[in-house]
Amino acid sequence: MPAKTAPHDVAGGPPAEAVTPLIRGIAVLRRLTEADGTLSPGALERATGLARSTVDRITATLARMGYVRLDGRDVVLTPGVMRLGNAYLAALRLPALLAARADALADELDESVSLAVGDLDGVRFIHQATRRRAMSVSFRIGDLLPAERTAPGPLFAAEWTEADRQRWRSRRAKDPEDTSFPAVPPRAAAAADDFEERVERARRDGWALDDQLIEPGLVAVSAPVREPGTGRTACVASVVSHTSRHSAADLRAALLPRLRTAVAAMEADLREAAPPQPGPPPSGLATWTTASKHELGREFIESLARGLTVLTAFGEGRSALTLAEVARATGLARATARRALITYEHLGLVAPAADRTFTLTPRVLGLGFPPLSRTTLPSLAEPHLRALADQVHEPTALAVLAPGTAAAADAEIQYTAGAGAGRVLTVDIAVGARLPAASTSLGRVLLADASGPLPPALAEVRAQGYALVDQELESGLRSIAVPVRDRAGRVVAALNVATHPARRTLEDCVHDLLPALRTTADHLQTDLHTASRFTRVPPT
Repeated sequence: MPAKTAPHDVAGGPPAEAVTPLIRGIAVLRRLTEADGTLSPGALERATGLARSTVDRITATLARMGYVRLDGRDVVLTPGVMRLGNAYLAALRLPALLAARADALADELDESVSLAVGDLDGVRFIHQATRRRAMSVSFRIGDLLPAERTAPGPLFAAEWTEADRQRWRSRRAKDPEDTSFPAVPPRAAAAADDFEERVERARRDGWALDDQLIEPGLVAVSAPVREPGTGRTACVASVVSHTSRHSAADLRAALLPRLRTAVAAMEADLREAAPPQPGPPPSGLATWTTASKHELGREFIESLARGLTVLTAFGEGRSALTLAEVARATGLARATARRALITYEHLGLVAPAADRTFTLTPRVLGLGFPPLSRTTLPSLAEPHLRALADQVHEPTALAVLAPGTAAAADAEIQYTAGAGAGRVLTVDIAVGARLPAASTSLGRVLLADASGPLPPALAEVRAQGYALVDQELESGLRSIAVPVRDRAGRVVAALNVATHPARRTLEDCVHDLLPALRTTADHLQTDLHTASRFTRVPPT
């Protein structure tokens, strides 16, 4: 069965020097992304047209890289794959420079605000500041939308070349219902097709509207944020609402002036931004792939793994790299790096730039980023909790300080995730349950992160990095907990293992459970730090 081809996929055959396993691996990541992050190997076989044995080898390689996990019968994207999108967003710099302005505008207007970039004849979101309402309006970061059904689209299209316009016309003719854009509902048969008129208005007015083009009820107004010097559109800022709050005309009259004020401040930020300081590139990748090949043998596709490391060579201060710089950053031979770049240029993930350099394109965000951009801390924790429970044969849990309670004697914790151990005698505390923080190991770890002087017991917890509580909440319940820290080092949650005194002594808890608990917390923190670099990860 031939592979399915979406309008934003590459047409035509690959160049002779392209890396076939890399093309196939990218196809698997794209199909997983389009399926919201989870597919069975059989479904991947049907979606990509690849042989089952090839799918199995690709997913085994991606699992080794931390990009997917094999969960029962399913292949599931993991936060590790967000390193690819993070490399693009870091190299782009716009989220880091402009996100605070977008967030402030969302707070001022009490409406959702987004930043978007153009991707050929589509639009991708690079930042979202959303409102937490029952009826909320937002898209996932990295989602691809057809330009003609968005407010930012006409502003990007105002700068299209004739070749760009022809590409858009061809895509519209092949896919009149937008069935290949899973982020939007299919186009209504009677939908107006006045995109070129709206492009001319956007070129003339310097702003654009979406009056229920995506779906009934959704409205948005957009304005371009222009690059210093060139005046070209760097990104587009949008205020997004729904018709029960604002009509499209109301958005233009009431909110467009405030949007333009925010955009002017964003443009000033771009003009005044200091040159980026390159962070350290990834290191030891070529050595790691070689070691993985030796360990896993035929199941590990080294050319796929090495090719994917090329994308992570880009980042903050490394937005445009020469072939030599890519090879040096990854530790790959120049010939290997060159073939990967040729493959990525064919796939539209890399574009040649000035001075014989290469840059990442927004299409990199289509490799796993959207399904994970809305993840929560409990979702990140669940597979780690299950693995830990299976390892130590005891129940595990994650908790946060309960909303509305102070970090004091009356504070409470709220259980947000857990995994059982299949024992007859076990801990049975439901997700969502609240308990007194001071009487639990989870609570003491959370309270120990408070600023200022601490009671001696909490000071000890902070110093040793864990809390051990013996039957204080309930007779027969013994537990040990460690903190989970965010990118800034703040404790945002606690992770514990619970047991019965007949099964584990206090010494056993420290000597046997604590190392496994800390390793699990480290793995969860790695996922959290990756997922939260450019997205917000809610604690519950």
